[in-house]
Amino acid sequence: MNRIPTSQSAPEALSDRERAVAERFAAGLTYREIGEALFIAPSTVRTHLATIYGKLGVRNKIELASCISNVEGKPIRPAKEQATPILAVFPIESLNPEEQWHRFADGLSSDICVDLARYADIPVIAFHTMKLLGNKPERHDDHVQAVGATYAITGQLRADDRRVRLTIQLSDTRSGQMLWSERYDRPMEDFLTLQDSLTESVINVLAGCFGTLAALGRNASRRKAPSSLQAYDYYLLGVEQHNRFGREGNEAAVDLLSRSLELDPTRARAWTELAYAYSIQACNGFSTNPEEAIQKWRSAVEQALLLDPTEPSGYTCLGDLKACHGDLAGAADAHARAFKYGRNHADTLALLAGSKALVVGDPAEAVPLIERALYLNPLSPPWYFGMRGRVMFVSGQYEDCISALEKSSQESPNTLMFLAMAHAFSGESEKAERAALLLRKEFPSFSVKGFIAGYPVTNPPALRAIWEGSRLAMLD
Repeated sequence: MNRIPTSQSAPEALSDRERAVAERFAAGLTYREIGEALFIAPSTVRTHLATIYGKLGVRNKIELASCISNVEGKPIRPAKEQATPILAVFPIESLNPEEQWHRFADGLSSDICVDLARYADIPVIAFHTMKLLGNKPERHDDHVQAVGATYAITGQLRADDRRVRLTIQLSDTRSGQMLWSERYDRPMEDFLTLQDSLTESVINVLAGCFGTLAALGRNASRRKAPSSLQAYDYYLLGVEQHNRFGREGNEAAVDLLSRSLELDPTRARAWTELAYAYSIQACNGFSTNPEEAIQKWRSAVEQALLLDPTEPSGYTCLGDLKACHGDLAGAADAHARAFKYGRNHADTLALLAGSKALVVGDPAEAVPLIERALYLNPLSPPWYFGMRGRVMFVSGQYEDCISALEKSSQESPNTLMFLAMAHAFSGESEKAERAALLLRKEFPSFSVKGFIAGYPVTNPPALRAIWEGSRLAMLD
C-alpha cells in the first residue's frame, strides 16, 4: 500500500501546478472549472489528478482533502478500508450513431442506477455525477478514484432493426478485475418497455439477497479477521445465516444482525432482516416465548420503515405482522405498498407470493408473483423455492409443491411440514410418514398450530388446506 505523506512532505511531493489542481479538486470544483481557472484542458486536469493520487497514495476526494488540509504536521495514516463498498454506474455507451439510442442508453443507465440505490445494500454514486465524468474516460482509474468507488458498472449498447444487445460488466476498481459480465439480447419493442425489461434483468442479478454484490461482500467478509468486521460485514453474514431458516442459522442471524445494528443503527434493511428473523422464531417454534419474539419483530420492522418508508421488504414483513394481530385490512394495505415500491424486485415478489398464499389475498395471484420472481432472478436462493412450494400447496398442485420444496432449505421445519402434507394429499402415505417422523425428530418444539399463529396463516383457503393436510399426514 502506498504511504500517504505528512502535510510537511506533501508540498514537496507535488509540483506547483499539481498542488493547484489538488486544492481546487478537494474544494469541490469540477474538471471543467479547474481547467478554466488554470487555463488547461479538462483532460489535462484528469492527467494531473492521476499523478497526484499516485504521489500522495490517496484513493478518493475525501482522502485528498484530508491530505491537503492537514496543516498541523501530524502524520496522516492511510484511510481504513471502507466499512461499506461504494458502487459507481458509468453511463452506458451507445455504439449506434443515432441520437435516439444515445438517449436510450442514458435512460437505461439512470434507471439501473436508481434501482440499485433502492435495492442494493451498498451506497451508489448519483448518476448525474457519473454523467459528468462520461462513459469513455481517457483513464478509467482517474474517475473511480475521484468518486471513491469500490465497484464500477460499465456497459455498451448496440441495436439494429430487430434486436437490441446490452453488454454489461461489474469490475473491482482496486484490482481492475472483472467480477461479472452478462449479455442481454431483446427483440425490438416499445422503448420504455425495452428499458424496463433490461433494467429488471440487470438489477435482480446484482441486487438480490443472493445476488452478485452480496456474494462478493460475503466472501470479502469471510476473509477478514473477526476483530476487523464492520457493520456491513455483520449484516451480510447475518442475511446468509437467516436464509438457512434452521434453528442454528436463526440464532446466528439474530446475533450477527444485532451486532451490525449496534455499529450502524441506520441500515433499514438490517432492521427488516432482523424483524424477519424474529418472525421465523415465532412461527418455527425456535423461541420459548413466541409472544416476545413477535414483539421484537414489531419493534424491528417499525424501526426499518421509520428509517426508509419505501423499503418494500419492510412492508411485506409489516403486513404479516398486522395479520398476526388480526388486522387483515392493514395487512393487505401493507402488502400493496410492498408491491408499489418493489414490483420489479424479485426478493419482494417472492415474499409477497408467500403472503398472498397464506396471509391475505387471492392465492391464485401468488402463482404469477413467484414465477416472475424466479424469472427475474436466475440466482434464486433456496427460500424462493420454499415460497413456491407453499404457493403450489395452497393451489392444490402437489407434484409441483414437492418438486419446489426439494430445492428449498432442508433445515427449515415448515419445509418438512409442507412436504408431509403434499405427499399425504398425493396419496404417498409412506413418504408423508417419513417426512412427519423427521419433522418430529429434528424439531420437537414445532407445531402446525404454532406455525399458523406465528407466520401467520389467516387466508381461509390456506387454513383449510393446512388443517386437512396436517390431519392426513398425522402431524398434530
